[in-house]
Amino acid sequence: MDRANNPKVGLVLAGGGARAAYQVGVLKAIAEMLPPGSPNPFPVLCGSSAGAINATTLAIYATRFHEGVRRLTYVWRNFHVHQVFRSDPLGVYANALRWFAAITFGGLGRQNPLALLDRTPLRSLLAQTIPCEKIQESINAGALHALSVTASGYESGQSVTFFQGVASLTPWRRARRIGSASNINIDHLMASSAIPLLFSAEKINREYFGDGSMRQMAPISPALHLGADRVVVIGVRQEDNSVSFRTESNEYPSLAQIAGHVLNSIFLDGLEADIERLQRINKTISLIPAHHLHEGGVTLRNVDVLVISPSENLEKIAARHAQDLPWTIRSLLYSLGAFNRKGSNLISYLLFEKPYCRDLIDLGHKDAMHRKEEILRFLGTPSA
Repeated sequence: MDRANNPKVGLVLAGGGARAAYQVGVLKAIAEMLPPGSPNPFPVLCGSSAGAINATTLAIYATRFHEGVRRLTYVWRNFHVHQVFRSDPLGVYANALRWFAAITFGGLGRQNPLALLDRTPLRSLLAQTIPCEKIQESINAGALHALSVTASGYESGQSVTFFQGVASLTPWRRARRIGSASNINIDHLMASSAIPLLFSAEKINREYFGDGSMRQMAPISPALHLGADRVVVIGVRQEDNSVSFRTESNEYPSLAQIAGHVLNSIFLDGLEADIERLQRINKTISLIPAHHLHEGGVTLRNVDVLVISPSENLEKIAARHAQDLPWTIRSLLYSLGAFNRKGSNLISYLLFEKPYCRDLIDLGHKDAMHRKEEILRFLGTPSA
């Protein structure tokens, strides 16, 4: 691929816990579309939460895109919950009891648990599988223009996009969101994927950070700041253009249903709103003659966006696999109402077990293959 004659394509990978397995399926399909040995077709890689981990893996293997996707696929197809958070009885119940007691009694002093689940295993997994020091090698080789990982600062209330890229890139500052040049490491990935209340925050420099999807009002913006001319977005929720109607309900929502609703708001709503906003700006720009834009000093430009989203409801897929969770996690989630009607949404974010992940990978692969010609045209590359 001749990068000099092609638009710089950005890839935005949203958060979503275990739902991010769907992204891997889409990437697997794209790798199969491209000629063997192709470099990374996305010179700008942006991720939040679990999407940040996927994006960083692609950045490390930017000179060998197929190898990066193969490694991602292997990990996600063989996932188990205990690789992400502790699922042994002591690790689950001792931590959960302290957590509930701290809420009930207003804190336990130094014994306050940091979160409902202990995510220590994930740090070990990332340290073994993601050599962040190789990101710069990809940049030096010209296969990567920039990588960004977004996290949310608990003290400042800012959405901070940590980026590593070519020397010409500069930091930015907007309302409640900034871009900060950094050397991306495991701390950034742990911070970006720290789902509030479920997983503990991570300290970077002077501040504790949580999941990057929180307060991320413009998830596509980092890709544009980092030089992307067009953007591929891989979502983790089925597109639904139907009109929703409120129905009467006499059943009070369970904790799991409320938690699932909150996670949807954190992970999904901001991305959908940003896509809608970008499409509206594109339409507005198309109605204004170019010379008027130039005379008025308007710096807005048309940005093409390709959105790939699940064709099936991931919550329903999670409900089919809920019994694959370790019994300790099942019992904990059962106490929260996750196995009641409308409670499986929470499960869909935490079900890091290979049957569920494999179904999402297969779905992502199928969805992308159905749009093969569209994807290849957008990337500006011939098929394999």
